[in-house]
Amino acid sequence: MKIAMVSYEVYPFAKVGGLADVVGALPKYLEKQGMAVDIFMPYHKKVDENSSKFGYTIEKVSEGISIPHLLTEEKFDIYRTSLPGSKNVNVFLIANRYYFSADEVYQGPDLAEQAIFFSAAVLEAIKKLDFRYDIIHVNDWQTALIPVYLKSVYKNDEKLSKIASVLTIHNLGYQGIFEPSYMKFAGLPEYLFSIDGIEFYGNINFLKGGILFADVINTVSPTYAREIQTKEYGEKLDGVLRVRSADLYGILNGIDYEEYNPETDKRIYVNYNLETIEKKKENKRLLQRELGLPARDVPMIGMINRLVDQKGLDIMAEIMDYVSLFDIQFVLLGTGEEKYENMFKKLGERYPEKYSINLKFDVVLAQKIYAGADMFLMPSKYEPCGLGQMYSLRYGTIPIVRYTGGLADTVKEYNPETKEGNGFGFEPYDSAYLLKAIAKALYYYNEKEHWNALIKNAMTTDLSWDNSAKEYVKLYQRAKSKIQ
Repeated sequence: MKIAMVSYEVYPFAKVGGLADVVGALPKYLEKQGMAVDIFMPYHKKVDENSSKFGYTIEKVSEGISIPHLLTEEKFDIYRTSLPGSKNVNVFLIANRYYFSADEVYQGPDLAEQAIFFSAAVLEAIKKLDFRYDIIHVNDWQTALIPVYLKSVYKNDEKLSKIASVLTIHNLGYQGIFEPSYMKFAGLPEYLFSIDGIEFYGNINFLKGGILFADVINTVSPTYAREIQTKEYGEKLDGVLRVRSADLYGILNGIDYEEYNPETDKRIYVNYNLETIEKKKENKRLLQRELGLPARDVPMIGMINRLVDQKGLDIMAEIMDYVSLFDIQFVLLGTGEEKYENMFKKLGERYPEKYSINLKFDVVLAQKIYAGADMFLMPSKYEPCGLGQMYSLRYGTIPIVRYTGGLADTVKEYNPETKEGNGFGFEPYDSAYLLKAIAKALYYYNEKEHWNALIKNAMTTDLSWDNSAKEYVKLYQRAKSKIQ
């Protein structure tokens, strides 16, 4: 099968969050399963900035391509590069100076027009390149209009009408909701502005369109696939998702075991594996030195997150002064809402020997935290999959999580009697239960026999892409069967 994978961000070309890691890794593992994969993404400003750092070259393939059905005279060019670490994965870059010249990936003159332009440009690029794909795999709301286009504007197109579509929902909280006037810009037929189409409470909803028109839908963990069909987690799309429940699947994301390997990772201070786990302490000591924390053998809790409500920061706010009573160190890396940045700043000022607050995005420091911390905190209100807990497990750093979404699928509560399990967690979204989970982890840190068992269980948990890639192959086969 030949797959076209479409995403706004792809590591190492442009990365904001976990989506870039997924689309930067999954194609390499699909290759091992015999799939031929190409990637389509916007030619962001970041792509050029990262080219020297990661050593890829870019060539122009075609230029001056127009999109007949859009209400714009803007044209696009196609560039090509290769996915590092792959054998034959092409990355096609859709270039347009007006829509893709912002400093950041998710910025632009008009986010709705930008997404519409990119989605339509991908389909016109496939026609121009004259490639015959079996599957087009789109990710999140920015590309969710592609299945809509395939079933409407391009339904009779000789080259595109036989392509099956797969939509992956990485986070249902982001849907792409805009005024109905964009229907005209997009060149979409008027009949789509209905309850059975992309209309949503008087506006248009890009993600809803993808859910209704994709041949198969999946999200990034089995638990989240079930959760989003409920009112609590469905973000007002639970009814639409229940309608498509027969075509809705959950496939757990994996992580790239070559990229994230404590034995070879050049970004951490000292490499180690399960047999040389004592070197993990050296990573903690050097992290303490870099961050200006006292070099003490106390439990270090790491947290790497966007500072937003979804990540459980509201319940964290209620207990952080209590957490400070423990003999611990806490290292935060991330940016986000001003109220949470201010909260953590004040904590860092109040407890300078316990808290290191790093309000920035730093890939290298993130790896040092995964390797140097003893525990990793993710008390999310909801978490479609989560990658942080997977990285922490890989590096022998014990996760403390709320059991929701992918966190529930990857972290198993430690049982001191059987010595099974790889972390600690809680279910009710309540600060008291979070504090109890933290206290439990701190207790077992001082029980070295149990802590060593936890580290072994964590580092031997299989969260590679190998198994997930096999599930995606099955998903593609299901999608293809709907077109034939």
